[in-house]
Amino acid sequence: MKFTPLKLAGAYHIETTPFQDQRGFFTRTFCENEFAEFGLKQHYVQANHSGTFGKGIIRGMHFQRPPHAEVKVIKCIKGSIFDVIVDCRKNSPTFLQWVGIELSAEKKNMMYVPEGFAHGFQSLEEETEMTYLVGAFYNKESEGGIHHLDPKVGIEWPLPVLLTSEKDAAIPFVDDNFKAIDC
Repeated sequence: MKFTPLKLAGAYHIETTPFQDQRGFFTRTFCENEFAEFGLKQHYVQANHSGTFGKGIIRGMHFQRPPHAEVKVIKCIKGSIFDVIVDCRKNSPTFLQWVGIELSAEKKNMMYVPEGFAHGFQSLEEETEMTYLVGAFYNKESEGGIHHLDPKVGIEWPLPVLLTSEKDAAIPFVDDNFKAIDC
């Protein structure tokens, strides 16, 4: 695996190196030793699988506050997505900055999302599926979010927004009452 740091400290683009032959391919999506080399979380409590049916659909931008802050390792296993993270760490020099990368089944690449970041994505194809490892159990009281169209963040989605959930659409824009994450 190749780990490339992203412009937001602690986040990584992970490229796998598939072995291919006439039968197909094999690639590693997690290796404790390789993650340890970069100081990345190595214990995960959940493995999730989601499907999105419709090009342009946005899911997110969600985060969990401590003590339930989540680390995620995101992988697209069908189709492709524009995967986005926003730095929500209170004292970070990149507070409210975002980065997005295309993850696809074809590329077999992944994104490592550290604690303190909101995460979401836009489906780039009619059918997409993702798997992701999560480092903490979900806790409703610790839940937070960034609106996917918040002008203070300014995420540049590659496609027009087709649909999002009512819950995600109701997330307020960042203002003086926004509770940043202490990490």
